[in-house]
Amino acid sequence: GIILVAINPYKQLPIYGDAIIHAYSGQNMGDMDPHIFAVAEEAYKQMARNNKNQSIIVSGESGAGKTVSARYTMRYFATVSKSSSNAHVEDKVLASNPITEAVGNAKTTRNDNSSRFGKYTEISFDRSYQIIGANMRTYLLEKSRVVFQVENERNYHIFYQLCASAKQPEYKHLKLGRSQENNLL
Repeated sequence: GIILVAINPYKQLPIYGDAIIHAYSGQNMGDMDPHIFAVAEEAYKQMARNNKNQSIIVSGESGAGKTVSARYTMRYFATVSKSSSNAHVEDKVLASNPITEAVGNAKTTRNDNSSRFGKYTEISFDRSYQIIGANMRTYLLEKSRVVFQVENERNYHIFYQLCASAKQPEYKHLKLGRSQENNLL
C-alpha cells in the first residue's frame, strides 16, 4: 500500500488549510507532493470507486503527531464529502479526547501528554459518500503504569485529577489525599 512518512515540526505550518484540501481533492496519487491529504484522497476515491471499506494506519513514536494527522484526515473527509456534518466532524469525533486522554495519557520523559493507548476510529459514510457518523475505540497498551512509573514519569492523568478533587464531597469516600501521598512509588 501507500506509505507516507510525516515529521512533526512542532509548529503550525500553512499546508493544512481548505485551499490545500481543495488542491488535493480529485487528484491522482503522485500528481501532487506527498501529503496526508493525498493519502486521504486515495482512500476516499478507492472507497467510492470500488465501494469497499478503506483503512489508513497512522503510526509513530510518542509526540510524532499521530493524533494531529488523524485529525487532518478526518477534516479532509468532511470537506471533500461536503457532509452536512461539515461543522468539523473531527471536532465531534475527538470530543471524547479529554476523557480518553485522562484515563489513557500520562507524562513521560519525552512527552507531557503521551497516549499510552491505541485508538481505532471508524468513519461511516452513506451511499453518496457523505459522513454520517464515527466511532472511536481505544485499547490500553500500558497497564503496568497503574502501579509503577519509571523515574521522572507519572501515572495516568486521571489519578492526579482525582487527587486534586479529593476535597470535593462526592470524592470523600475514595479517601484520596495529595498525589504525593497516594503515589505507589
